[in-house]
Amino acid sequence: MIRTVLIDDEADSIRILQKLLVNYCPAVDIIGTAEGVDTAAELIRSTRPALVFLDIEMTHGNAFDLLNRLQPLSFHVIFVTAFDNHAVRAFKYSVVDYLLKPVNIDELCAAVEKVSGQVEEQSMLGRVQTLLDNMSGIHLEEQKMAIPTLNGFSFIALRDIIRMEAKGSCTKVCLAGKQEMITTRTIKEYENLLPPVFFCRVHNSHIINLRRIQKYQRGRGGFVIMEDGSNIEIAIRRRDEFLKRLLK
Repeated sequence: MIRTVLIDDEADSIRILQKLLVNYCPAVDIIGTAEGVDTAAELIRSTRPALVFLDIEMTHGNAFDLLNRLQPLSFHVIFVTAFDNHAVRAFKYSVVDYLLKPVNIDELCAAVEKVSGQVEEQSMLGRVQTLLDNMSGIHLEEQKMAIPTLNGFSFIALRDIIRMEAKGSCTKVCLAGKQEMITTRTIKEYENLLPPVFFCRVHNSHIINLRRIQKYQRGRGGFVIMEDGSNIEIAIRRRDEFLKRLLK
């Protein structure tokens, strides 16, 4: 059983989530609930749960205030949020689990199942710390992204990503210092996730960091020379969009 607490400043939200967990997630053992940051901190310290369902905005503070108060973390977190897409991007960067209100049963069950296979892992703690850092107001280019690999996660600053190259259902990530890694996400997922102010998909196989271009050579579509020395072709159908963003 997964020892679990529910944190939300709306009693109705707690009741609904509790009912869903009881009916659809038998592996979850709900050992307590709280409706504010102070009471939540006391509850977590006294019960030592393995999993916390955590609303973002609460009475006299928010989820990030609570997590910072409880450092170092020793539990998994599933965020429950009504945040907009901009904030959800931070969750995706960090590969933390989140549920949008109203909670979908299938998504709830999938999140719990994922946690049940990770209770003994420590990688969740790094992911939550990355989220806390990214939500602290630091410049977008300084934010980090959790890169899932076959062996776990690497936490990489966006500024250090020079380019990404499709490798079937995986993606090769090329970093400053000529480091490379293979990630289990597709290049399409990264196209949707990476901030367009810095990154541009210039070819079916390539996403580049616009801040890491050394030279652009004209041609049919043209190509760019990146800081790592690679020559990347610009697809004709993507050339106009690339040039518009490059010259902003």
